[in-house]
Amino acid sequence: MNFTVEIEQEEDGRWLAEVTELPGVLCYGQSRKEAADRVKALALRRVADELDHGESVPHMANVSSESA
Repeated sequence: MNFTVEIEQEEDGRWLAEVTELPGVLCYGQSRKEAADRVKALALRRVADELDHGESVPHMANVSSESA
């Protein structure tokens, strides 16, 4: 599973990072790295929450599991 993180600096100096495949997953940070780290953590929490609640996760359609 790969996500695209877009990062840009706002006029006020803050950095905004967004995961384009997950609408609404965006975070601000005081540095580029801080914004990227925060948005990655939020994306993982969002996907985990969707899985915990049995929701369909279309961005994981190509992930399969095998039984031993």
